[in-house]
Amino acid sequence: MGDPLERLGSETEMASLESTMKEELCMEIDPPFKENVATADDWRKALNKVVPAVVVLRTTACRAFDTESAGASYATGFVVDKRRGIILTNRHVVKAGPVVAEAMFLNREEIPVYPIYRDPVHDFGFFRYDPGAIQFLNYEEIPLAPEAACVGLEIRVVGNDSGEKVSILAGTLARLDRDAPHYKKDGYNDFNTFYMQAASGTKGGSSGSPVIDWQGRAVALNAGSKSSSASAFFLPLERVVRALEFLQKGRNSYSNKWEAVSIPRGTLQMTFVHKGFDETRRLGLQSETEQIVRHASPLEETGMLVVDSVVPGGPAYTHLEPGDILFRVNGEVVTQFLKLETLLDDSVDQKIVLQIERGGTSLSVNLMSGMLEFFRQISYLVSLNLEKWLLLVQDLHSITPDYFLEVSGAVIHPLSYQQARNFRFHCGLVYVSEPGYMLFRAGVPRHAIIKKFAGEEISQLDELISVLSKLSRGARVPLEYISYTDRHRRKSVLVTVDRHEWYAPPQIYTRDDSSGLWTAKPAIQPDSLQLSSAVKYMGQSITSQTILPSGEETHVEHVNLGNNLELAGGVTCMESSDDHSSEEPHSREESDVGTKKRRVSDLSANGIAVTDCSLSETGEVKSVNSSTMESEVSRDYQGAMTVTTNASFAESVIEPTLVMFENQQSFIGDAVKLST
Repeated sequence: MGDPLERLGSETEMASLESTMKEELCMEIDPPFKENVATADDWRKALNKVVPAVVVLRTTACRAFDTESAGASYATGFVVDKRRGIILTNRHVVKAGPVVAEAMFLNREEIPVYPIYRDPVHDFGFFRYDPGAIQFLNYEEIPLAPEAACVGLEIRVVGNDSGEKVSILAGTLARLDRDAPHYKKDGYNDFNTFYMQAASGTKGGSSGSPVIDWQGRAVALNAGSKSSSASAFFLPLERVVRALEFLQKGRNSYSNKWEAVSIPRGTLQMTFVHKGFDETRRLGLQSETEQIVRHASPLEETGMLVVDSVVPGGPAYTHLEPGDILFRVNGEVVTQFLKLETLLDDSVDQKIVLQIERGGTSLSVNLMSGMLEFFRQISYLVSLNLEKWLLLVQDLHSITPDYFLEVSGAVIHPLSYQQARNFRFHCGLVYVSEPGYMLFRAGVPRHAIIKKFAGEEISQLDELISVLSKLSRGARVPLEYISYTDRHRRKSVLVTVDRHEWYAPPQIYTRDDSSGLWTAKPAIQPDSLQLSSAVKYMGQSITSQTILPSGEETHVEHVNLGNNLELAGGVTCMESSDDHSSEEPHSREESDVGTKKRRVSDLSANGIAVTDCSLSETGEVKSVNSSTMESEVSRDYQGAMTVTTNASFAESVIEPTLVMFENQQSFIGDAVKLST
């Protein structure tokens, strides 16, 4: 037996050696971020902080607009700025059109929220709310950390998944460079960005949920999923952080109320896809170009950006083609969407130089002078087959509509960049988002592009409104349209210019980002008729003045109210003591008479009391013949239901105005009141 101290020393040395070997082995096996491995307690703390800041959003799209239909839905959002009251969610939740929304917090407090921004392309948007309205809940905002996203990161998706108010789904980030998901061929799609992917199995209701790490930071925004698998798709947050900073600075500038904030967004109206070097070589990429790109890019770079499609009429149209490989932008090698978008957003209304590679000859185009110079270059560019383009960056908001025309239930607005990209049409064409009553009866489908109306070519919404203002109610005019499913053939239908009784006159709705609401104003100003009347009831006389389009003033005085208006078999009969009485009507449109008959019949059937009265002429008309005036009234007030030939002059003047303003009639007591 040896000395116990020696045995102790040798045992200590052996233990130290074994410990050293284990540490070296662990260093070889453990992941590089061993210190960031989260425990169950870490996740519990993070979720306790995150869950109160996640809200359930109930939204109602009041009108069909752009890529969205009218309807109600549930989604998720989360607070990113508690002091200013800002909630982040998806663009398809905020919606491009009119929306009414409310947020429900964890403790079931409900507050109204108002949209303040929706990105024209990417799937994110912001609501605002009043922070003082939350009285009984303690919560903190969720910080955004796009730089924390990496392959292998363990994440949690917290939101209203499947309508469960609060669901927590686990997953691991598998990809950071997935193509943007394609949802619909005629609906909203994101593009020109990478997406993240994880098998977290999110379903409906989780749109807008935060994708958090173990520290409670949002590293991505849940946007969509694949119904046939567990794959979920997340939007990176780099551009979200930029937009939020603009909103915060704008809110600081206006301490008392929200004001619209301009967030610069640039575009060339083209779509890029990221393709690996193996695919770009098959497209003709030269080995010299690939060598330059690989040396100028990070080691993990695997490909380049390739032109996928170009919108007709855009800045890049006729200059770039599908298959062109992007090499440089303003002299910088660009292989990532984020870098390209940063350059475009910082160069709105400015010119940038694109250098691309395409098989064939090299061209140089100078758009500043408007001259095209085609020449072969005896330089290094020839060996690389490069083309250099100088293009003007367009404001993305200028091709994203923020107003629409509503007529007879139809929603019509300029074709947006989203749909122009889907349909391969020019931006700004007259687009039918919802056909409504009048167009649906004529057979005009949704997504139609109106090309001609009443014999006049239509290319802008203002032209459609101008033509519509010239048409009479009841007129039947041709309309030509095209559809993206049959783009090369115009289809013609016959439209009756009419509106159902419960629809308002044509109106223009314009978005107001400062209030989150849409303001309405008449689309057609009633300049053909100026009516000033004071109607007395119960036997009192009235005096009315009508200004005709010719400029003459016709005075009708001392018109007494009688009891000669009758409902005979559902038909309104006007009688007077005029010698030129006749049984034949002289209305311009029999369909209008039928509509009037049905309306009065319905009122009678529903028990609405209508006075039996008529207007008899006892006054004088200056320099106007009765029969001549009746024909002028029938012509000037086109589309209005005219009276029979035995009607008095007063009836001829007042009856058309009753029809034109019939949506404002109110039946009170024993008299018909005309609201002006």
